[in-house]
Amino acid sequence: MLSRTADNLYWIARYMERAETAARLLEVGSRIALLPSAAGYRNEWDSLLQASGNADAFGRKYGDPVQRNIESFLFFDHDNPSSVASCITTARENGRIVRTALTAQVWDALNTAFQELRQLERKPRSELELSRLTEWTMRHAAMVRGAIEATLLRNDGWDFLNLGYGLERADNTARLMDVKYYVLLPRVEFVGSGLDNYQWTTLLRAMSAHRAFHWAYGGEVTAAKIAHFLILNTQCPRSLITCVEGISTHLDRLSKAYGATTDAQAQARAMLLALRETKVDDIFDEGLHDFLSRFIRETAALGSVVHDTYLSGDMR
Repeated sequence: MLSRTADNLYWIARYMERAETAARLLEVGSRIALLPSAAGYRNEWDSLLQASGNADAFGRKYGDPVQRNIESFLFFDHDNPSSVASCITTARENGRIVRTALTAQVWDALNTAFQELRQLERKPRSELELSRLTEWTMRHAAMVRGAIEATLLRNDGWDFLNLGYGLERADNTARLMDVKYYVLLPRVEFVGSGLDNYQWTTLLRAMSAHRAFHWAYGGEVTAAKIAHFLILNTQCPRSLITCVEGISTHLDRLSKAYGATTDAQAQARAMLLALRETKVDDIFDEGLHDFLSRFIRETAALGSVVHDTYLSGDMR
């Protein structure tokens, strides 16, 4: 496969997953904003910008983190490359470029999302409830992913799409979890409190993982259980270890298809081995925020190696 085709496929997946994460961030913010704010040392909406890494870009354009402006920035703003509107538009453009590498069902799912987005952008903002926008985004992201899984040939193009999904979801799951760090006071007395547990439950609901969590663990919701579920439990489809396992699997498939081992394989395997040897107590001893920040850096580094290996024009 030509590296430019692989690159387009890879970024279709990354941008669709990123659009879904922006919607999930907005849902986390809207749910947490309903809580009493006395315990927060940051504005709950500002926490979304901090966790997503967009605080500086937002501040330059909008100034203070007012809810309505953050909603616009994360959903409609085309100056923000990580907004829902930017991501869906860019994903569809990548799909148009490699139209012949996609099935009709995948293209239809991408194009339908784009056309409906244009209709939403023409409506007055006052007519659009945030819950409607987030549900719409997650539904269309699922439709694209479903069309890919149901109709595409399991060839190298499918591997590049899934590499994109895996890397983006790993990064975004870590960022969604990190919202907790920016909302709660960094004081030990809030750990295990009713507010703490409610916010963890809110995070599970925003990630569509609340019921699955209770199937897996049952009983009381605690920070340790949720951290294990979203980081170390291979049964959770959004967990960090599940994402890294998928990345490693697809890199191994590409290595076999192209007849060459790569640094990307070695790096993914090292990340997977480290996660398999990690215990929840290790994570909290290091500090959840510190652990997540380190994981985000490692994921970004792996993404750079994948780009240099397969997407920069030097791919075999």
